[in-house]
Amino acid sequence: SNPQFFNSFSVSSQETKPTGITFNNNGTKMFIVGYSGDDVNEYTLATAFDVSTASFIDSFSVSSQEISPRDMKFNNDGTKMFIVGTNSDAVKEYSLTTSFDVSTAAFVRSFSVALQETAPTSIVFNNDGSKMFIIGTVSDSVKEYSLTTGFDVSTATFTFSFSVTSQETIPTGLTFNSDGDKMFLVGTGSKAVNVYHFSSGFNTNSASNPTTNKEI
Repeated sequence: SNPQFFNSFSVSSQETKPTGITFNNNGTKMFIVGYSGDDVNEYTLATAFDVSTASFIDSFSVSSQEISPRDMKFNNDGTKMFIVGTNSDAVKEYSLTTSFDVSTAAFVRSFSVALQETAPTSIVFNNDGSKMFIIGTVSDSVKEYSLTTGFDVSTATFTFSFSVTSQETIPTGLTFNSDGDKMFLVGTGSKAVNVYHFSSGFNTNSASNPTTNKEI
């Protein structure tokens, strides 16, 4: 069935140009990043994954590392946070002394993706952090990286590029299903959710069909 609008929660008091959203594992925390405040905003949710119950807690500035942040992700236990943006063209890695508490974050390192993408807009990891995926609006392709140590971007190596130009020329968002055999991509060009199928999980070099199904 088609998705139906359910609820909304304004973040304009903290961020007027939100570009990325993620949750902690049980949905009791929500995080918004954007390029107006150049920070990560943390909210608590009284009811898991129900944004109508959200309350702002605090924020963490990333402006010293990235002045145009577009997306963010955590590792599995929330002790690491990753930011990508269109200014530095790099993945910024932070450590958190308290899981999913951005007030405890500290910058660790930067990993440049400029040779592959000069306007990165989204970042995704596979389940164990041994693979990282970057999408951006310049190359119009998904960049796949291999990490010899999970969720440690200092060990990342570029491995493969998967073009999405035929479906989306301004890609801005990327995610996978839990098995990694489906990839979902959105952008402002097609204004659709483009769904890609892979014969091998989290392996962009195993596309069963180079064209996608479009699901709105």
